[in-house]
Amino acid sequence: MGRKTGRKRDNTNRRRKKSNPTSVLHQVKQFLDNHFGESFSEKNIIKRLGLKNATEKDAVADSLVELLALGDVAKNPRNEFSSSSAPEFVEGEVDFVNPRFAFIIPRGQQKSDEDILVKEAYLKHALDGDLVRVMIKPSHSKNGRREGKVLEILERCREEFVGRVEISPRFAFVVPDFKKMHHDIFIRKPDLIGAQHNQKVVVKLTEWKEEEKSPTGKVVRILGTAGDHEVEIHSIMAEFGLPFDYPGEAVEEAERIPEIIDSNTLKDRRDFRSVPTFTIDPADAKDFDDAISYRKLENGHYEIGVHIADVTHYVKPGSLLEKEAYDRATSVYLVDRTIPMLPERLSNGLCSLRPNEDKLTFSCVFEMDDQGNVENFWVGRTVIHSDRRFSYEEAQECMDKGEGDFHQELTLLNGIAKKLREARFKKGAINFETVEVKFRLDEDGTPLGLIIKERKDVHKLIEEFMLLANRTVAEFIFNKSKGKSTFVYRIHDYPDLEKLNTFANFARKFGHEIKVSDEKTVSNSLNKLMDEIVGKPEQNVLEQLAIRSMAKAKYTTEAKIHFGLAFKHYTHFTSPIRRYPDMMVHRLLQHYLDGGKSPETQAWEEKCTHSSEREKRAADAERASIKYKQVEYMKLAEEKDYAGIVAGITEWGVYVEITETKCEGMVRLQDMTDDYYDFDDKNMCLVGSKSKKTITLGDKVWVRVTRTDIDRRTIDLEFVDQP
Repeated sequence: MGRKTGRKRDNTNRRRKKSNPTSVLHQVKQFLDNHFGESFSEKNIIKRLGLKNATEKDAVADSLVELLALGDVAKNPRNEFSSSSAPEFVEGEVDFVNPRFAFIIPRGQQKSDEDILVKEAYLKHALDGDLVRVMIKPSHSKNGRREGKVLEILERCREEFVGRVEISPRFAFVVPDFKKMHHDIFIRKPDLIGAQHNQKVVVKLTEWKEEEKSPTGKVVRILGTAGDHEVEIHSIMAEFGLPFDYPGEAVEEAERIPEIIDSNTLKDRRDFRSVPTFTIDPADAKDFDDAISYRKLENGHYEIGVHIADVTHYVKPGSLLEKEAYDRATSVYLVDRTIPMLPERLSNGLCSLRPNEDKLTFSCVFEMDDQGNVENFWVGRTVIHSDRRFSYEEAQECMDKGEGDFHQELTLLNGIAKKLREARFKKGAINFETVEVKFRLDEDGTPLGLIIKERKDVHKLIEEFMLLANRTVAEFIFNKSKGKSTFVYRIHDYPDLEKLNTFANFARKFGHEIKVSDEKTVSNSLNKLMDEIVGKPEQNVLEQLAIRSMAKAKYTTEAKIHFGLAFKHYTHFTSPIRRYPDMMVHRLLQHYLDGGKSPETQAWEEKCTHSSEREKRAADAERASIKYKQVEYMKLAEEKDYAGIVAGITEWGVYVEITETKCEGMVRLQDMTDDYYDFDDKNMCLVGSKSKKTITLGDKVWVRVTRTDIDRRTIDLEFVDQP
């Protein structure tokens, strides 16, 4: 009997040896690596791997012996096995793509293929925007992307969310507006603070136990009934953490600033009060950042002054105004209101370059010929007295008719501006003339109509002189110390060639060719495209996609190029009433003009990063407010069929931009009943399994609005036959 048992064991060993496939060993190692820090028994490993075949089950024991010998696996006293691999740890920001998974963008990089994929089960309740510590699994996912698991949430991006209350007999939930918040928030009845069913509220997260699916929160602010204009705008403000009002203490500090300019303030400033000066701004503007002065010199050249509100004269470091301006970092322009960086007394009063008033300014003054060549320039603090406040429409009319205040000066400045613009494009600047849509609203904020804003010569005139001043200040500081002095630059990196190739393929569907071999070729190709698409149905879609294919502009102390403008060095000097980085530039500029040494860089770089983040927040909030009005407008629009263009394709549907209204909606895949469509992500198209019909980017289609959702700011569409 003993012999038989021995023989059986020998046979088993032979069978195991013979059938110890590499695939099982690989599976065991990959499983333990992917569960780094956890221990499993042999039986548990077999179960977790789903091995049913006796041969494969037997191979697990041999694999573990081999992995132990190699040092890839460790065994504890309880006969449990764990990975000995040294995983990689990364800190990064969560991009919560959909309810199933998120990407972690490692610190210091833009979103790319190097992001780490984390499935929802391994997110440890991390939310979009959170800073987390991630363990990267040694093995890659099936598509070759790195996978990981969140070990720790280092910093919550937000603890407050806006949403709609849903009340049941025993409890309540808040359904968040934020599309990347994929969990409803549980609210105990006492924590509703009186909020009613279907009201919009701000809710703060209070607890999220590891075993619970949904977080718990409490209502901290009741906004009002969902769908009401004021409530929805306040929802957007709360969603993006925008302030509802200006702190009383900071307003009081602003009120205490004297209005009269004393003689001591003027003694170190160049006096331009006798030089013809004017401002040109939108008709409804109240904060006039910039003015232009003009006079002809005896040598036949022209002295053109770009005068900018001297905000830093009034807002001192360490003051409450400074603290608030830094925190906001930018004014935010929602569809129906402005959330200012500075209180009204400063933005519309003391700093605003209003006509017929002496005003303190920081100026860049140029000596130029009529071909736009800069013969000389001067930068410093000044005092001006604006003679005329133009709206864009008034200034354009003066140029068009050749009559009215300063019509000769405006015409000459326009001629020089055109030369400056032409020279920029020759050097490789890209002409992004994006379509800007504004809404005509009634007293209650209801959209009555759409206005497509047209950029005319006068807009470009102001733009060119502001660009010239910004570039000149940046180059002046860079050249002064050969780039060694700390300064705030506005940079725009070279575009990612892969993104450009994707865009080029998209543009080709409309019959446009874009060459992406080098930077100069890209610039020329894009400018040619921008000229070709003016007035065409695909104009807005292609402009927006072209911009998305570019790198994002940002603030930094690194003196890099601005690719889009084709400038070696560039900064923001011309809008300190509405942008904090311009205040930073003014302070550093005056510091160097006074002979100061370069300050430590790190503190200024941190301010740059903060300003870039706040700029993104403002842009996202502005887009959300426009999207809200677009949804509301389409809800109120007449029921009819609209021509549109396929602007995006995903595995869950087709995005279509309606040509007439520039509003974007989605035809959901689940609603397309004429066929079963497969998503071809390589060619970015849908293919009908029976009909083989393809729907691809750039297709011209006809759609009808089937549903609008104000809460989610979405428009649902369906395809219809062309009328």
